[in-house]
Amino acid sequence: MDQLIKIAYAPIYAHPLPEGHRFPMLKYELIPGQLLHEGTISPENIFAPAPCLDEVILWTHDAAYLNKLKQQQLTAKEQRHIGFPQSPELTLRELIITQGTIDCCHFAIDSGVALNVAGGTHHAFKDHGEGFCLLNDMAVAANYLLKKQLAQNIIIIDLDVHQGNGTASIFQDEKRVFTFSMHGAHNYPFHKEVSDLDIPLPDGIGDENYLQLLQDHLGPLIDRLRPDFTFYLSGVDILSTDRYGKLQVSIEGCRKRDEIVLTLLKNKRIPCTVAMGGGYSLDVKIITEAHCNTFRVAKEIHQLL
Repeated sequence: MDQLIKIAYAPIYAHPLPEGHRFPMLKYELIPGQLLHEGTISPENIFAPAPCLDEVILWTHDAAYLNKLKQQQLTAKEQRHIGFPQSPELTLRELIITQGTIDCCHFAIDSGVALNVAGGTHHAFKDHGEGFCLLNDMAVAANYLLKKQLAQNIIIIDLDVHQGNGTASIFQDEKRVFTFSMHGAHNYPFHKEVSDLDIPLPDGIGDENYLQLLQDHLGPLIDRLRPDFTFYLSGVDILSTDRYGKLQVSIEGCRKRDEIVLTLLKNKRIPCTVAMGGGYSLDVKIITEAHCNTFRVAKEIHQLL
């Protein structure tokens, strides 16, 4: 039977923010809109997740922190560290995005790959959020897979320009989850955590050197660890147009990055859940195009409908 590429998305992903806010929330409407418009996907590819259950969140996050989010008890300082003003809708959005990543895992086990239009909230720690991240969706989903015995050896491939500091911290003592972060050496977070493998990148690195570093490290890592599940955080803040990225990767280089990762995992028959991560180019059309390429590449490589 022909299989569909499954994509997690709900309108709540595009949460309204104060005017002039630097986070490009509009992209969460534009990505599925563009993919539908061009015919890459149809409405049948999209599913709307339910909110993640507290029990599942608590396999990763502290109860006191989850309670703060649910009761709207974050201090002004905590809200500044996160970068969003707290609201019941924002907390609900995070719970829905997190469940979307979990649901994508089931679809990926079935078809090879599934994608969340949002997610990749890798700056969320067990007991606090920061950097536009409240709950760590990939950490929650990885712990879900372990708890349900759906995977025993997981790699989180984090290619956002910012180090996955929350993810590294959460899994520092969990040998079944390997954290791989390839990120700007001189970028946020300025205090880095220790991933299982960190590849710090110099400012201004371009397509050729970036892609070569990725190939040099990722292929041998997959061969050595032989994971039975992977998460791929495909942030597009590596682009030369990004306000905060400090790198010089082109849109085509970013697309080739996705090809390298997803082709490798497909050839090794390792299921992969993909989440979009960051992207802060001033022109939201550039952000949207780079993210849409990830969906186009995934569909093409896996030959899904």
